Amino acid sequence: MAALSRICPWWLAPTLDNPIRRLVHNPEKILGRLIEEGDTVLDLGCGSGTFTIAMAKMAGEDGRVIAVDLQDRMLQLLRKKAAKEGLSSRITTHRGEPDGIGIPEGSAILGRVDFALAFYMVHEVADQRAFFREVASLLKEDAGLLIVEPKLHVSQSAFKGMKEAAEGAGLMEIYEPKIWFSRSVLFRRG
Repeated sequence: MAALSRICPWWLAPTLDNPIRRLVHNPEKILGRLIEEGDTVLDLGCGSGTFTIAMAKMAGEDGRVIAVDLQDRMLQLLRKKAAKEGLSSRITTHRGEPDGIGIPEGSAILGRVDFALAFYMVHEVADQRAFFREVASLLKEDAGLLIVEPKLHVSQSAFKGMKEAAEGAGLMEIYEPKIWFSRSVLFRRG
């Protein structure tokens, strides 16, 4: 995804998806007002699916989640979880590319995503301007993008640079939700 400088390895999945983390970063509390039944949702850097599974439940039977990750092992873990939860029909996995999300031109999802989440992953992207342009091309007019970054890895000035890159791609800052141990911002397209 837009030339990553570093990524969290698949073997750390158990630390990313555990009950303690779900208490701190409860997907339903964080995303509950942002996703509606029937939405098409994009989970960027989905990892093993902590947020993907919750978003698939929120989007309902008529909705869908496109889960993007660079690592096949993470996507395999996610598919296994989705099958166990009976959500496989709502979740499409997509292996991203090191220099971009990699959804091809002319794809049916271009300009059709209602909401996108980039949770603890934008700091891994080397060319954030290109990343945000690509994300913006996938979003519907007025669609939301929530960026959440770890305070321990991302300084206030680096986060400000992320926000400026997103605004340069045509995304408008709405507000900064409070999420534990994180810097976060919600954008709208258009």
